[in-house]
Amino acid sequence: MIISYQWLLEYLPEAVPVNELSKILTSIGLEVEAVEAVESIKGGLEGLVIGEVLTCGKHPNADKLSVTTVTIGAGEPLHIVCGAPNVAAGQKVVVAPVGATVHPTEGEPFQIKKAKIRGEESAGMLCAEDEIGLGKSHAGLLVLPADAVVGTLAKDYFKVPQTDFAIHIGLTPNRSDANSHIGVARDVCAYLTHHKGHKYAVRMPEPKLGNAPADTRIKVTIEATEACPRYAGISLENVKVGPSPEWLQQRLQTIGLRSINNIVDITNYVLHEYGQPLHAFDADKIGGAEINVRFLPQGAVFMGLDEKERKLQATDLVICDANGPMAIGGVFGGLHSGISDATTNVFLESAYFDPKHIRRTSLYHGLRTDAATHFEKGVDINNVLPALKRAASMIAEIAGGEIDSQLTDEYPMPLPSVQVTVGYEYIQKLSGKAYQHTAIQKILIALGFEIINEAGDDVTLKVPSNKTDVTQPADIVEEVLRIDGLDNIEIPGRLNIALTKALPNDREVRDRVAELLCGMGLQEIVTNSIVNSKFYPERNDLVRMINSLSADLDVMRPSMLEGGLEVVAYNCNRKSQDLGLFEYGNVYAQKDGKYIQEARLALWVTGNIRTTHWDQKEQKTTIFYLKGLIDNLVKYAGIKNVLLNSDGEEMVWTWKNKTLCIAKEVPQARLGLFDIKQPVYFAEINWDVWAKAQAAGAIVYKEVPKFPAVQRDIAIVLDANVTYKQVEETTEQLKLDALKSFGLFDVFESEKLGKGKKSYALSYTFQLQDRTLTDGEIEQLMKQLMDVYKNKLSAQIRE
Repeated sequence: MIISYQWLLEYLPEAVPVNELSKILTSIGLEVEAVEAVESIKGGLEGLVIGEVLTCGKHPNADKLSVTTVTIGAGEPLHIVCGAPNVAAGQKVVVAPVGATVHPTEGEPFQIKKAKIRGEESAGMLCAEDEIGLGKSHAGLLVLPADAVVGTLAKDYFKVPQTDFAIHIGLTPNRSDANSHIGVARDVCAYLTHHKGHKYAVRMPEPKLGNAPADTRIKVTIEATEACPRYAGISLENVKVGPSPEWLQQRLQTIGLRSINNIVDITNYVLHEYGQPLHAFDADKIGGAEINVRFLPQGAVFMGLDEKERKLQATDLVICDANGPMAIGGVFGGLHSGISDATTNVFLESAYFDPKHIRRTSLYHGLRTDAATHFEKGVDINNVLPALKRAASMIAEIAGGEIDSQLTDEYPMPLPSVQVTVGYEYIQKLSGKAYQHTAIQKILIALGFEIINEAGDDVTLKVPSNKTDVTQPADIVEEVLRIDGLDNIEIPGRLNIALTKALPNDREVRDRVAELLCGMGLQEIVTNSIVNSKFYPERNDLVRMINSLSADLDVMRPSMLEGGLEVVAYNCNRKSQDLGLFEYGNVYAQKDGKYIQEARLALWVTGNIRTTHWDQKEQKTTIFYLKGLIDNLVKYAGIKNVLLNSDGEEMVWTWKNKTLCIAKEVPQARLGLFDIKQPVYFAEINWDVWAKAQAAGAIVYKEVPKFPAVQRDIAIVLDANVTYKQVEETTEQLKLDALKSFGLFDVFESEKLGKGKKSYALSYTFQLQDRTLTDGEIEQLMKQLMDVYKNKLSAQIRE
């Protein structure tokens, strides 16, 4: 937020130097991020003076130069060489004497120095308008009227406005009460009252409307009172739309706003003065001379000021006339009802709109207007009329308008005032400072709080309507601390900190698994748990955000997949395409009116497992690489009795009939939403089930065998429909103690094997803990394996 220093001073009972004001604002929680000088004319014509050309003759050594003598009302006349073609004796001109700094309209400022030009000394400069920032013309000298007084300072002659300062404040979202010049002035006056010992009051504007007709020109009806508790308006006639006066344009320019026309500029001025958004309608374009504040059916069409059609939601608040929607209430004006150069009659709107409705509509349509941001933070409902009167009086004064109706104020159900009860001891305890009761009362009264009742240590306060964020005792403590000054809180020599939040009880397990994954080459990521609902059009169990920060972040994630795909897309777009990622997080859903939150561990792999090297070829990631990662985690976690099933599209690990993990290749249609052009494989572990499975298992440590291991290989021919999983289960059913491990190292398919046949090459490792296996024992073990393959899988042993 930007505050104009000169503008702010209008509401303070006494001037406060800008540097001191900056310190005060930061001290009371309105952190000043920057202070910038703002000049209507660069340099403010500082050092320049009005002079008169006494003599003017040709330069002896240059045809286009003249030699002049100029008086500036003090001292000897100045000898100045001038190149302007229109210079002549008797002219009143702007003189830049030696030492003055000139600020041209374009280019960098420069200092005037005594010089010798073509052999003639020159002690100053006679100025054109573009050379001193007063215009763009460089046709010749700026010649002033004959009645200009020699010796007058140029800044006084041209009545240059006093230098202003743009104060940039880092306003926190809860401080809607300070979202205006008057709001900031209230806080400053409260600070001065507390610290200087006598009362400082804000100098409020006093608008005068004069006599008005007894009737109302525009009839106002509020149907949607839950979204618009209060709506006020007034009509003005004979308005002349045109440029704003210089002072108004300058005020708006200081706070970063562009002048549009006098009517729109006045509504913007009052917005930043009171913090109350206003809207001006062309009264002649209000159909039926009636306004209805209501909701329209889903899909109703609205044409905005930007000439874009928008389809409205059923929850969008709309300002309608007899013909249809004229504006989206508190958010955006309509194309056909706005102010134009031809407007002569104006209906001025001032209303209070519910913050939730405004925020929802603003985010949905992507209309982040000044009005919307003010309404969604909360405005003072009691500012509706003062701001309206102020704007109407300014239109009458600046645009020649005449009040054409009584002021309409529809407020069917007045909002109750907020009351908060707080104990003095509580304030002292929470603030860490032993405030006197009278000091607390003085601060709160200066801020506009009203003491309703005192009973023992407790005091009941009526909260001023501008402080929409004050709802509980802790908020009262914050108000006291701010005005006393956040820098004035004493820091004790010793700080006692109590850690009340316990770490997750599975933290050690999580860390161990994370270390394993990092050791396997994966990297941990953290993504947002709030995602875009557009990824889940088919789901009706989403947990939606009530007050989402963005239209693109409106639901709690039901899956970990999409967050990781955004990370994959970000990296792939930057040529980092070989990725292994993992993340711990929660997923959310709702069922039968109840919210469900479950912990997950997700893995994403894509690109190459290894890249091309002189001694190896690149190896691309596959679903089986991801399967290997999961199998390794299961093994190292000591989880027993895990079953793996696959239907060709995804692999599912189960433990005690509960889904432990699901792995799959991400469908191409899903990847297309993120513009990912390479395969991505994804696994999601149900962490709650995993933690139970790991706790139920036990890792048994054994001494490293002293006796050698023996390896044997065989190749078996099977029907093509027999899976390796069937081979694996058949092998494990034998429960051979000496069989330490086995695996598949080759698959061969050829017509030579026979139609519908394939060959598996299998490797076995045998080892005993207490002795060396004999050749006979090994041959017997291999015979058992071959027999079971022949009997149960109809396998043939390849010689």
